[in-house]
Amino acid sequence: MRTLLTTGLAALLIAAAWPASALAAGQEPIVFADASWESIQFHNRVAGFIVEHGYGRPVDYIFGDTLPLLHGLVRGDIDAYMEVWIDNIREAVEQALESGRVLNLGSNFPDAPQGWYVPTYMIEGDPERGIEPMMPDVRSVTDLAKYWELFRDPENPSKGRFYNCPPGWVCSDINRAKLKAYGLDEVFTAFSPGSQAALNATIAAAYRRGQPWFGYYWEPTWVIGQYDMTLLEEPPYTDECWATDYGCAYPFSKVLILVNADLPEKDPEVYAFLSRYETELEHTNRALAFLNETQASMEATAVWFLREYPEVWRAWVDEETARRVEAALEAHGA
Repeated sequence: MRTLLTTGLAALLIAAAWPASALAAGQEPIVFADASWESIQFHNRVAGFIVEHGYGRPVDYIFGDTLPLLHGLVRGDIDAYMEVWIDNIREAVEQALESGRVLNLGSNFPDAPQGWYVPTYMIEGDPERGIEPMMPDVRSVTDLAKYWELFRDPENPSKGRFYNCPPGWVCSDINRAKLKAYGLDEVFTAFSPGSQAALNATIAAAYRRGQPWFGYYWEPTWVIGQYDMTLLEEPPYTDECWATDYGCAYPFSKVLILVNADLPEKDPEVYAFLSRYETELEHTNRALAFLNETQASMEATAVWFLREYPEVWRAWVDEETARRVEAALEAHGA
Protein backbone atom coordinates (compact mmCIF):
# COMPACT_ATOMS: atom_id res chain seq x y z
CA MET A 1 0.00 0.00 0.00
CA ARG A 2 1.27 3.49 -0.82
CA THR A 3 1.95 5.63 2.25
CA LEU A 4 0.24 9.01 2.18
CA LEU A 5 1.63 10.23 5.47
CA THR A 6 5.37 10.16 6.09
CA THR A 7 7.22 11.27 9.15
CA GLY A 8 8.86 14.15 7.31
CA LEU A 9 5.61 15.58 5.87
CA ALA A 10 3.23 14.93 8.76
CA ALA A 11 3.22 18.41 10.25
CA LEU A 12 2.89 20.08 6.86
CA LEU A 13 -0.02 17.87 5.81
CA ILE A 14 -1.83 18.38 9.09
CA ALA A 15 -1.44 22.15 8.99
CA ALA A 16 -2.73 22.24 5.41
CA ALA A 17 -5.73 20.08 6.34
CA TRP A 18 -6.92 22.16 9.30
CA PRO A 19 -10.24 23.88 8.69
CA ALA A 20 -9.79 27.60 8.04
CA SER A 21 -12.49 28.43 10.59
CA ALA A 22 -10.60 26.53 13.28
CA LEU A 23 -7.35 28.32 12.45
CA ALA A 24 -9.09 31.67 12.46
CA ALA A 25 -10.58 30.96 15.86
CA GLY A 26 -7.22 29.77 17.16
CA GLN A 27 -8.72 26.38 17.98
CA GLU A 28 -6.70 23.39 16.87
CA PRO A 29 -8.67 20.37 15.65
CA ILE A 30 -8.68 17.00 17.35
CA VAL A 31 -6.72 14.88 14.86
CA PHE A 32 -7.45 11.18 14.38
CA ALA A 33 -5.09 8.62 12.79
CA ASP A 34 -7.01 7.36 9.77
CA ALA A 35 -5.38 4.08 8.74
CA SER A 36 -6.40 2.07 5.69
CA TRP A 37 -8.83 -0.45 7.19
CA GLU A 38 -12.55 0.17 7.51
CA SER A 39 -13.05 -0.52 11.22
CA ILE A 40 -10.68 2.22 12.40
CA GLN A 41 -12.23 4.67 9.95
CA PHE A 42 -15.65 3.81 11.38
CA HIS A 43 -14.54 4.38 14.98
CA ASN A 44 -12.84 7.63 13.98
CA ARG A 45 -16.11 8.95 12.52
CA VAL A 46 -18.11 7.91 15.58
CA ALA A 47 -15.66 9.63 17.91
CA GLY A 48 -15.32 12.56 15.50
CA PHE A 49 -19.08 13.15 15.36
CA ILE A 50 -19.24 13.31 19.15
CA VAL A 51 -16.17 15.56 19.39
CA GLU A 52 -17.52 17.93 16.74
CA HIS A 53 -21.19 18.06 17.72
CA GLY A 54 -21.03 17.16 21.40
CA TYR A 55 -18.00 19.22 22.40
CA GLY A 56 -17.96 21.79 19.59
CA ARG A 57 -14.39 21.02 18.54
CA PRO A 58 -13.14 20.86 14.95
CA VAL A 59 -11.88 17.44 13.89
CA ASP A 60 -9.51 16.15 11.25
CA TYR A 61 -8.57 12.72 9.91
CA ILE A 62 -5.05 12.06 8.62
CA PHE A 63 -4.63 9.03 6.36
CA GLY A 64 -1.46 6.96 6.44
CA ASP A 65 0.29 3.67 7.12
CA THR A 66 0.36 2.12 10.56
CA LEU A 67 3.86 3.06 11.73
CA PRO A 68 4.04 6.61 10.31
CA LEU A 69 0.72 7.33 12.03
CA LEU A 70 2.15 6.05 15.31
CA HIS A 71 5.19 8.29 14.84
CA GLY A 72 2.82 11.21 14.28
CA LEU A 73 1.05 10.35 17.52
CA VAL A 74 4.36 10.37 19.41
CA ARG A 75 5.30 13.79 17.99
CA GLY A 76 1.89 15.28 18.74
CA ASP A 77 0.85 15.78 15.12
CA ILE A 78 -1.97 13.32 15.84
CA ASP A 79 -4.12 13.29 18.98
CA ALA A 80 -5.85 9.90 18.90
CA TYR A 81 -5.29 6.48 17.37
CA MET A 82 -8.62 4.68 17.87
CA GLU A 83 -7.60 1.16 16.83
CA VAL A 84 -4.02 0.04 17.44
CA TRP A 85 -3.49 -3.69 16.83
CA ILE A 86 -0.62 -3.95 19.27
CA ASP A 87 0.41 -7.51 18.36
CA ASN A 88 1.24 -6.33 14.85
CA ILE A 89 3.58 -3.52 15.99
CA ARG A 90 4.31 -4.45 19.62
CA GLU A 91 7.90 -3.17 19.77
CA ALA A 92 6.99 0.21 18.28
CA VAL A 93 4.00 0.62 20.61
CA GLU A 94 6.04 -0.30 23.66
CA GLN A 95 8.69 2.24 22.70
CA ALA A 96 6.02 4.90 22.21
CA LEU A 97 4.52 4.22 25.64
CA GLU A 98 7.94 4.12 27.32
CA SER A 99 8.77 7.51 25.80
CA GLY A 100 6.00 9.07 27.87
CA ARG A 101 4.65 10.80 24.76
CA VAL A 102 1.74 8.36 24.31
CA LEU A 103 -0.97 7.22 26.74
CA ASN A 104 -2.85 3.92 26.63
CA LEU A 105 -6.60 4.36 27.20
CA GLY A 106 -7.32 0.61 27.08
CA SER A 107 -9.24 -1.56 24.66
CA ASN A 108 -11.59 -0.20 22.02
CA PHE A 109 -13.38 -3.56 21.96
CA PRO A 110 -12.76 -7.00 23.53
CA ASP A 111 -9.82 -9.01 22.23
CA ALA A 112 -10.45 -9.75 18.58
CA PRO A 113 -10.57 -13.40 17.41
CA GLN A 114 -9.18 -14.94 14.27
CA GLY A 115 -9.18 -18.55 13.17
CA TRP A 116 -11.03 -21.14 11.11
CA TYR A 117 -14.72 -20.61 10.37
CA VAL A 118 -17.63 -22.44 8.76
CA PRO A 119 -21.16 -21.13 8.07
CA THR A 120 -23.30 -21.87 11.10
CA TYR A 121 -25.99 -23.49 8.92
CA MET A 122 -23.57 -26.35 8.23
CA ILE A 123 -23.75 -27.32 11.91
CA GLU A 124 -27.22 -26.16 12.95
CA GLY A 125 -29.08 -26.05 9.65
CA ASP A 126 -31.33 -23.17 8.59
CA PRO A 127 -35.04 -24.15 8.54
CA GLU A 128 -36.09 -20.85 6.96
CA ARG A 129 -33.90 -21.61 3.94
CA GLY A 130 -34.62 -25.33 3.94
CA ILE A 131 -31.03 -26.22 4.85
CA GLU A 132 -30.49 -29.36 6.92
CA PRO A 133 -27.43 -29.69 9.21
CA MET A 134 -24.55 -31.11 7.17
CA MET A 135 -22.21 -31.91 10.07
CA PRO A 136 -24.14 -31.51 13.33
CA ASP A 137 -21.43 -33.04 15.53
CA VAL A 138 -18.64 -30.67 14.47
CA ARG A 139 -17.18 -28.46 17.16
CA SER A 140 -13.42 -28.58 16.60
CA VAL A 141 -11.20 -28.18 13.54
CA THR A 142 -10.16 -31.82 13.92
CA ASP A 143 -13.79 -32.92 13.52
CA LEU A 144 -13.68 -31.83 9.88
CA ALA A 145 -11.46 -34.67 8.65
CA LYS A 146 -14.42 -37.02 8.20
CA TYR A 147 -16.41 -34.35 6.33
CA TRP A 148 -13.75 -33.31 3.83
CA GLU A 149 -15.88 -34.43 0.87
CA LEU A 150 -18.38 -31.65 1.64
CA PHE A 151 -15.64 -29.20 0.74
CA ARG A 152 -14.31 -31.02 -2.32
CA ASP A 153 -11.77 -28.89 -4.18
CA PRO A 154 -12.77 -28.62 -7.87
CA GLU A 155 -9.09 -28.34 -8.81
CA ASN A 156 -8.09 -31.35 -6.69
CA PRO A 157 -11.19 -33.51 -6.14
CA SER A 158 -9.29 -36.00 -3.96
CA LYS A 159 -9.18 -33.37 -1.17
CA GLY A 160 -11.33 -30.70 0.38
CA ARG A 161 -10.67 -26.98 -0.07
CA PHE A 162 -9.54 -24.78 2.81
CA TYR A 163 -9.73 -21.07 1.97
CA ASN A 164 -6.45 -19.58 3.12
CA CYS A 165 -5.31 -15.98 3.63
CA PRO A 166 -4.30 -13.99 0.57
CA PRO A 167 -0.65 -14.50 -0.46
CA GLY A 168 1.80 -12.31 1.41
CA TRP A 169 -0.18 -12.34 4.66
CA VAL A 170 1.67 -13.97 7.57
CA CYS A 171 -1.37 -16.11 8.35
CA SER A 172 -1.04 -17.83 4.96
CA ASP A 173 2.05 -19.75 6.08
CA ILE A 174 0.68 -20.23 9.59
CA ASN A 175 -2.49 -21.85 8.25
CA ARG A 176 -0.50 -24.29 6.14
CA ALA A 177 1.50 -25.27 9.22
CA LYS A 178 -1.70 -25.67 11.24
CA LEU A 179 -3.24 -27.96 8.61
CA LYS A 180 -0.16 -30.15 8.88
CA ALA A 181 -0.13 -30.07 12.70
CA TYR A 182 -3.75 -31.27 12.79
CA GLY A 183 -3.18 -33.89 10.10
CA LEU A 184 -5.67 -32.11 7.88
CA ASP A 185 -3.17 -31.58 5.07
CA GLU A 186 -3.89 -35.19 4.10
CA VAL A 187 -7.50 -34.36 3.25
CA PHE A 188 -7.47 -30.58 2.58
CA THR A 189 -5.60 -28.28 0.22
CA ALA A 190 -4.84 -24.68 1.20
CA PHE A 191 -6.36 -22.55 -1.55
CA SER A 192 -5.34 -18.89 -1.88
CA PRO A 193 -8.17 -16.62 -3.07
CA GLY A 194 -5.70 -13.92 -4.15
CA SER A 195 -7.05 -10.97 -2.16
CA GLN A 196 -9.28 -10.09 0.78
CA ALA A 197 -12.03 -9.04 -1.63
CA ALA A 198 -11.82 -12.41 -3.36
CA LEU A 199 -11.91 -14.22 -0.02
CA ASN A 200 -15.00 -12.22 0.97
CA ALA A 201 -16.61 -13.12 -2.35
CA THR A 202 -16.15 -16.84 -1.74
CA ILE A 203 -17.96 -16.58 1.60
CA ALA A 204 -20.77 -14.47 0.13
CA ALA A 205 -21.28 -16.87 -2.78
CA ALA A 206 -21.32 -19.97 -0.56
CA TYR A 207 -23.69 -18.34 1.92
CA ARG A 208 -26.08 -17.15 -0.76
CA ARG A 209 -26.34 -20.70 -2.13
CA GLY A 210 -26.31 -22.45 1.24
CA GLN A 211 -23.19 -24.36 0.29
CA PRO A 212 -20.22 -25.58 2.39
CA TRP A 213 -17.32 -23.25 3.09
CA PHE A 214 -14.26 -23.70 5.33
CA GLY A 215 -11.45 -21.24 5.81
CA TYR A 216 -9.62 -18.56 7.73
CA TYR A 217 -11.25 -15.33 8.82
CA TRP A 218 -11.18 -12.75 11.62
CA GLU A 219 -13.21 -10.12 13.45
CA PRO A 220 -14.39 -7.40 13.38
CA THR A 221 -15.45 -7.34 9.72
CA TRP A 222 -18.61 -6.77 7.71
CA VAL A 223 -18.55 -10.45 6.71
CA ILE A 224 -19.05 -11.63 10.30
CA GLY A 225 -21.63 -8.91 10.82
CA GLN A 226 -23.63 -9.93 7.77
CA TYR A 227 -23.25 -13.73 7.81
CA ASP A 228 -23.71 -16.15 10.70
CA MET A 229 -20.35 -17.92 10.93
CA THR A 230 -19.00 -20.28 13.62
CA LEU A 231 -15.41 -20.11 14.83
CA LEU A 232 -14.25 -23.70 15.28
CA GLU A 233 -12.53 -24.77 18.48
CA GLU A 234 -8.79 -25.46 18.64
CA PRO A 235 -6.45 -26.34 21.52
CA PRO A 236 -5.78 -23.21 23.61
CA TYR A 237 -2.96 -20.95 22.49
CA THR A 238 0.44 -21.32 24.18
CA ASP A 239 3.77 -19.68 23.39
CA GLU A 240 5.38 -23.13 23.19
CA CYS A 241 2.86 -24.34 20.61
CA TRP A 242 3.25 -21.18 18.54
CA ALA A 243 7.03 -21.61 18.56
CA THR A 244 6.84 -25.19 17.25
CA ASP A 245 4.07 -26.32 14.89
CA TYR A 246 1.21 -23.80 15.40
CA GLY A 247 -1.07 -26.66 16.42
CA CYS A 248 -3.29 -24.48 18.61
CA ALA A 249 -5.62 -21.50 18.40
CA TYR A 250 -4.51 -18.12 17.17
CA PRO A 251 -3.83 -15.68 20.03
CA PHE A 252 -6.55 -13.08 20.50
CA SER A 253 -5.52 -9.67 19.20
CA LYS A 254 -5.56 -6.74 21.60
CA VAL A 255 -6.87 -3.53 20.04
CA LEU A 256 -6.05 -0.38 22.01
CA ILE A 257 -6.92 3.31 21.95
CA LEU A 258 -3.76 5.42 22.20
CA VAL A 259 -3.60 9.20 22.54
CA ASN A 260 -0.85 11.77 22.60
CA ALA A 261 0.28 12.62 26.12
CA ASP A 262 -0.56 16.32 25.60
CA LEU A 263 -4.26 15.64 24.97
CA PRO A 264 -5.31 15.79 28.66
CA GLU A 265 -4.02 19.38 28.79
CA LYS A 266 -4.97 20.32 25.23
CA ASP A 267 -8.58 19.20 25.70
CA PRO A 268 -9.46 17.51 29.00
CA GLU A 269 -13.11 16.96 28.00
CA VAL A 270 -12.22 15.11 24.82
CA TYR A 271 -9.56 13.15 26.69
CA ALA A 272 -12.14 12.10 29.32
CA PHE A 273 -14.58 11.09 26.58
CA LEU A 274 -11.99 8.95 24.76
CA SER A 275 -11.01 7.37 28.08
CA ARG A 276 -14.57 6.06 28.36
CA TYR A 277 -14.90 4.97 24.72
CA GLU A 278 -15.53 1.22 24.65
CA THR A 279 -17.52 -1.02 22.31
CA GLU A 280 -18.27 -4.67 21.63
CA LEU A 281 -17.17 -6.67 18.61
CA GLU A 282 -20.81 -6.98 17.52
CA HIS A 283 -21.07 -3.20 17.21
CA THR A 284 -18.24 -2.99 14.68
CA ASN A 285 -19.33 -6.13 12.83
CA ARG A 286 -22.86 -4.79 12.42
CA ALA A 287 -21.70 -1.31 11.45
CA LEU A 288 -19.40 -2.68 8.76
CA ALA A 289 -22.21 -4.92 7.52
CA PHE A 290 -24.44 -1.82 7.25
CA LEU A 291 -21.64 -0.04 5.36
CA ASN A 292 -21.35 -2.92 2.90
CA GLU A 293 -25.08 -3.56 2.43
CA THR A 294 -26.06 0.08 1.90
CA GLN A 295 -22.85 1.39 0.31
CA ALA A 296 -23.21 4.33 2.69
CA SER A 297 -20.38 6.73 3.47
CA MET A 298 -18.32 6.19 6.60
CA GLU A 299 -19.90 9.32 8.09
CA ALA A 300 -23.40 7.98 7.41
CA THR A 301 -22.41 4.67 8.99
CA ALA A 302 -21.29 6.49 12.14
CA VAL A 303 -24.64 8.31 12.27
CA TRP A 304 -26.43 4.95 11.87
CA PHE A 305 -24.45 3.53 14.78
CA LEU A 306 -25.14 6.51 17.05
CA ARG A 307 -28.85 6.21 16.33
CA GLU A 308 -28.85 2.43 16.70
CA TYR A 309 -26.89 2.24 19.96
CA PRO A 310 -27.66 5.31 22.11
CA GLU A 311 -27.22 3.25 25.28
CA VAL A 312 -23.62 2.58 24.29
CA TRP A 313 -22.35 6.06 23.43
CA ARG A 314 -24.35 7.89 26.11
CA ALA A 315 -22.21 6.06 28.69
CA TRP A 316 -19.15 7.87 27.28
CA VAL A 317 -20.43 11.43 27.77
CA ASP A 318 -22.25 13.67 30.26
CA GLU A 319 -25.94 14.47 29.86
CA GLU A 320 -25.42 17.93 28.34
CA THR A 321 -23.06 16.56 25.71
CA ALA A 322 -25.48 13.73 24.97
CA ARG A 323 -28.28 16.24 24.31
CA ARG A 324 -26.11 18.14 21.84
CA VAL A 325 -25.21 14.91 20.03
CA GLU A 326 -28.85 13.86 19.84
CA ALA A 327 -29.83 17.28 18.48
CA ALA A 328 -27.16 16.95 15.79
CA LEU A 329 -28.44 13.48 14.90
CA GLU A 330 -31.98 14.83 14.54
CA ALA A 331 -30.76 17.68 12.36
CA HIS A 332 -28.69 15.31 10.25
CA GLY A 333 -31.76 13.95 8.47
CA ALA A 334 -32.69 10.38 7.54
